[in-house]
Amino acid sequence: MIELEVTREHAGWRLDRFLAQALPQFSRARLQEWIRIGAVTWQGKKPRPRETIRAGDVVRLVEPPLEAIADEAEAIPLHILFEDDDLLVVDKPAGLVVHPGAGNQTHTLVNALLHHCTHLSGIGGKERPGIVHRLDKQTSGAMVVAKNDATHKELSRQFADREITKIYLTLVTGDFRRRHGTIDASIGRHPQHRKKMAVNLERGRTARTDYRVLETHGGVSLVECTLHSGRTHQIRVHLHHLGHPVLGDSLYGRNRQMSAPRQMLHSWKLGFTHPRTTERKLFEAEIPEDFRVAFPKSSIHESGEDGLSACRIG
Repeated sequence: MIELEVTREHAGWRLDRFLAQALPQFSRARLQEWIRIGAVTWQGKKPRPRETIRAGDVVRLVEPPLEAIADEAEAIPLHILFEDDDLLVVDKPAGLVVHPGAGNQTHTLVNALLHHCTHLSGIGGKERPGIVHRLDKQTSGAMVVAKNDATHKELSRQFADREITKIYLTLVTGDFRRRHGTIDASIGRHPQHRKKMAVNLERGRTARTDYRVLETHGGVSLVECTLHSGRTHQIRVHLHHLGHPVLGDSLYGRNRQMSAPRQMLHSWKLGFTHPRTTERKLFEAEIPEDFRVAFPKSSIHESGEDGLSACRIG
């Protein structure tokens, strides 16, 4: 059992928001589900996720037993960048959904992982075994997957504490006035469009993205983005806010946006501290062919100020 006492700092917060910050190893959605099924008590009673908490309140969580994995294994090829007994890092192709959900019950990364691995962490529930974080369907690149619960919890903590290195490449419309900078703008749900996020300085959650324009050709810019937070659609929302939507982005792009084979966003480099060995690791997912097709004139080859490995297109 986990017992938490509400401090003055969190007085007036929603219960689910408080738990999400206090227990970063669990997703907010999972905590909300546990509240609904009675695994959480607040002041000795069963609460709702939206309860307003006060200083001195006591919240208890009895973590439910892990649900059996119900998804089916499928022999879908995986591009594995690294694997050991605790985790694996995969290069997810664009077009592959990460886990089963509405409209995508099969042919997902989870189905492929179940075919490849004997064991996966169960913290994410029966539909998300091993999934510590996710990429959008049309986003390609590096993802880390946990094989056991201890690894999952430690990686989740590193994500929550912003200790993960997350560097993306993206193709966007337009030429930038500033070749590098930081976008420090909170992100929240869009007030009119349920499926969209937006910069919301008053009610959003803090979000920071560093960007560096690597090259521009024909009204398209190749941009390196470093994430210092992990908000939903963060890069897409922040670059749209600057007036440079991601090429091929049907949700945030302009109506007359230049055509592209998909949403041109790639999780290029992913770094973390290995939960068991404590060794710092950095993995790089090769730049996909569709980037080369969409941006054929580039001949970039830079190591960058951070000393990371080179990037070349073309």
